[in-house]
Amino acid sequence: MIDVLVAGGGPAGLAAAIHAALAGLEAVVVEPRTAPVDKACGEGLMPSGVTALRALGVEGVTGHALRGIRYLDGTTHAEAPFRGDGGLGVRRTTLHSALYERALGLGVRVLEGKVGEVRQNGDTVTAAGTTARWLIAADGLHSPVRRSLGLDLPGRPHGRYGLRRHYRVAPWTDFVEVHWSRHGEAYVTPVGDDLVGVAILSRSRRGYDDHLAAFPALAASLHGPATTAVRGAGPLRQRVRRRVAGRVLLVGDAAGYLDALTGEGVALALATAGAAVRCLATGRPAAYERAWARLTRRHRLLTGALLAAAHRPGTARLVVPTASRLPPLFSAAVHALQ
Repeated sequence: MIDVLVAGGGPAGLAAAIHAALAGLEAVVVEPRTAPVDKACGEGLMPSGVTALRALGVEGVTGHALRGIRYLDGTTHAEAPFRGDGGLGVRRTTLHSALYERALGLGVRVLEGKVGEVRQNGDTVTAAGTTARWLIAADGLHSPVRRSLGLDLPGRPHGRYGLRRHYRVAPWTDFVEVHWSRHGEAYVTPVGDDLVGVAILSRSRRGYDDHLAAFPALAASLHGPATTAVRGAGPLRQRVRRRVAGRVLLVGDAAGYLDALTGEGVALALATAGAAVRCLATGRPAAYERAWARLTRRHRLLTGALLAAAHRPGTARLVVPTASRLPPLFSAAVHALQ
């Protein structure tokens, strides 16, 4: 019998397996897809995410250094550099490959397949034909494990969706740019010397090119060809009853998700994976619920406030002018999230 079975081999699941191996626990990951796995993702790592990768022993991830966050709406803009070390724009596939190789190097086994039914008792949990002491569910935004355990809460109507595509063009800035319109937001992340990713978030269900047309200045900057297909995700908001169910712990997007607006998804996935394993390694699984709440509190508060503003076109138009007029406030918000 192994110590930790991990459902999902994305960044959150691989990070959990790496943390487990570093803690002296035997970990097995179950994932139906072959590495590296791509996904609709903003691909900007906040400084805390870069630090978390180093703590996992994941070094030399190639990408594009990020100096901060810039908001734009027409000719109005506001920007805030990161404090200390910067962030990193990195292709999702590059990040996944680095985590995958690190996990294999530590002796983590990766099984191809789906988790399927989860059965547990007071001492063990069994899934995918494997019995373990604990199961960490890191199987994504629409987690089948979470759903099978009855941990989903009803969703709300008019959810937000994300679409992402890459363009072969040299980055014009070292900042992550967030372009605002009354239809939604466009996130521009440099991920290489000649490659940028553009992710669009909106409540409106339209094609990518129709969304991009709402940002004419940005569209004019994308003079290079599109180099990847459009990938989508959503609805983004996922409400969860709790993150611990017997011998199962939820991490990453599977633990509940508010929105991608502040770009912390990967950093929070790495952080929650580490917290879950620490709770298991110290024999305090029930403590994970509080640890998750503490790690995500600032994200939930700030993202919730921005979502409330973005919900109405009238208030959405005030976000960038307000940030521009109050630079210390904008900088404080960015520093709280980094």
